[in-house]
Amino acid sequence: MAAPIALIQGASRGLGFEFCRHILKNKSLATVVATCRNPDGAAELRSLAGQHPGRLTVLRLDVNHEEDIRGAAERVKESFGRLDLVVNSSAMLHPSGKGETSLRDVSAQGIISTLTTNTVGPLVMAKYFSPLLLKGSGGFGQQPAEKAKQHSGIIVNITAKVGSIGDNGLGGWYSYRMSKAALNMATRNLSIELGRSRPKVVCVSLHPGTVNTDLSRPYHRNVSKDKLFSTEHSVNCLMSIVDTLNIEKTGKAYSWDGTELPW
Repeated sequence: MAAPIALIQGASRGLGFEFCRHILKNKSLATVVATCRNPDGAAELRSLAGQHPGRLTVLRLDVNHEEDIRGAAERVKESFGRLDLVVNSSAMLHPSGKGETSLRDVSAQGIISTLTTNTVGPLVMAKYFSPLLLKGSGGFGQQPAEKAKQHSGIIVNITAKVGSIGDNGLGGWYSYRMSKAALNMATRNLSIELGRSRPKVVCVSLHPGTVNTDLSRPYHRNVSKDKLFSTEHSVNCLMSIVDTLNIEKTGKAYSWDGTELPW
C-alpha cells in the first residue's frame, strides 16, 4: 500500500497542529499537508517541518475564501495526486469570542461569520478535495476484506456536542450551535453522495470534548479539571476513532470516547 497522505485544515494551532504532530509521530511513513491562513506566522508548524524533513508541507489556505481552497487543492494534486485523510479542524465560537447568551446578543453578521468558517468552509473543502480522496489508497481506517466495502479516503469534520439538537437542553450560543448542527447535516449529506461512489469516502463528524484551546478558554472555569482535555489527549482519542472507521460507520457523529452522538 502507498504511504498515507493526510491534509489538516486549520493546522497552525490547537487541535489542527496536534493532528499534524500526532500523525507524523505515530505513522512513520505518512506525509502531512498542513494548511493555515498565515504560514509565515506559524512558527510551531515551521519547527515541526524541520523535525520531519520532507514529510510536512505547509500551504496557505483561508477556509473563508473559495479561491484559496481551490488553489490549495490544485497544489496538492500537482504534488501528491491523492489524499487519504482530510481533517477540517478550524472553527470560531463567534467573532466576539463569546457565545450569545440570549437573543439580545444575536447579530446577522455574527451568525454569518460563524457559519462561513464552521460550516461553509468544510463543505467547500469537501468539494475541492474529495476528488483527491477518491484517488486515495485507504491509508487510514480499517479495510474490510470485501472490495466493494473498502474506502479510498476519509473526511473528518470536527463538530461539537453543543451542535446536537437532541442533546440541547440549555439553549444559548446561537451561532456556534447552528453552525455545528449545519456542519453535521453537511457531513451526513457528504456521506451519502461519497458513499455511492466506488471507491468510497467515509465522512464523519467528531466531537473532541472540551479542549484547552483559545476557543474554549473563556469558559474553563465552568469545566471540571477531569473534563478539560489537552490537545494531545483529545487528538489521541480522535485518531483512535479514525483508526476504526470503515464505510459502515460513515455519516455519523462520534464523541471523543467513541460513543455515537445524537443529531
